[in-house]
Amino acid sequence: MRPNRFYDVIKIGPVKVGTYNNGRGQRRHTAACTAPGCGFSTDHRDRSAAELAARTHRCTA
Repeated sequence: MRPNRFYDVIKIGPVKVGTYNNGRGQRRHTAACTAPGCGFSTDHRDRSAAELAARTHRCTA
């Protein structure tokens, strides 16, 4: 299985939002916090939901 290739990556605060194609040929969007020890990440079907999750994330680390 080939690894995910993220494209159209933006950074909103400590959270990065990226788009990738999963193994079923579907486009998915991920928001993941880059702060050490945070562990926040979400997977969404549409880009706006991933960006909303990034904007409303409050880092606990």
